[in-house]
Amino acid sequence: MTIRMQWTDGKIRCHWVSSTNTTYLRYHDEEWGRPVHDDQLLFEMLILENFQAGLTWECVLNKREAFRRAFDGFDLRKVASYSEEKLTALQADSGIIRNRLKIRAAVVNAQVFQKIQQEWGSFDRYLWHWTDEKIIQEVDKVSSPLSDAISKDLKKRGMKFVGTVIIYAYLQAVGVINSHESGCFLNPLQQ
Repeated sequence: MTIRMQWTDGKIRCHWVSSTNTTYLRYHDEEWGRPVHDDQLLFEMLILENFQAGLTWECVLNKREAFRRAFDGFDLRKVASYSEEKLTALQADSGIIRNRLKIRAAVVNAQVFQKIQQEWGSFDRYLWHWTDEKIIQEVDKVSSPLSDAISKDLKKRGMKFVGTVIIYAYLQAVGVINSHESGCFLNPLQQ
């Protein structure tokens, strides 16, 4: 049984929210689980989730501004055409996670993202077609048949670091799946 505390603002939040990290708190309250339909933000979140593999989301979130700077504001066209020189510079950037494979995957994933946009008209259409544009409400999972299917499709298209657990976290982040826990003021059943 998870014990939830009431915060000083009178709200109850998901158990994982850190009371000592205001960035994490704002992310929970203002972003996580809210439906995203903007391809720019969908791309940013996908790349950030790719970098999370094997790490905590808090670690990545704390470096988000450095990632935005290093990855040219997550400009899809720029990232998709990064040169070897740029990749080397990213590996030397101490502000971000400097995993060579993840950095290279960001470029490949940007290229595949563009192809999906061309095929579907937008990445938003591609992503939300999996649920007929409906939000899935579920908690206490790290993967699902939905994340399995999307992961499999993205891998087939050539994306990297898109296993089912990463994709599940991505779907939660961009609001395809709402996983705000029972009691949390952002759980749709609480509103």
